[in-house]
Amino acid sequence: MLVLKITNARELVSAKLGRFLEALTPDALDEKTVEDIVVKELIKNLSAEGLKGELAAVRGLDLEGKQLVLGDGLKVRRHETF
Repeated sequence: MLVLKITNARELVSAKLGRFLEALTPDALDEKTVEDIVVKELIKNLSAEGLKGELAAVRGLDLEGKQLVLGDGLKVRRHETF
């Protein structure tokens, strides 16, 4: 199983949309937007390589060094089978 933590969602949205629009969007929306783009591209690339599996965007899970930290409510926000 792989875990991917995106740490620069706000900066990426700012670079793509501009500082003004980025200031109007909450951090949670930035993270969801970037996660959705990454999920779409990962599925496209992994499928092209012949891989099959499942991919999920999850809330309530954090990666801190070598530790996986569970929050109060673990929730699968998006799930895709490819």
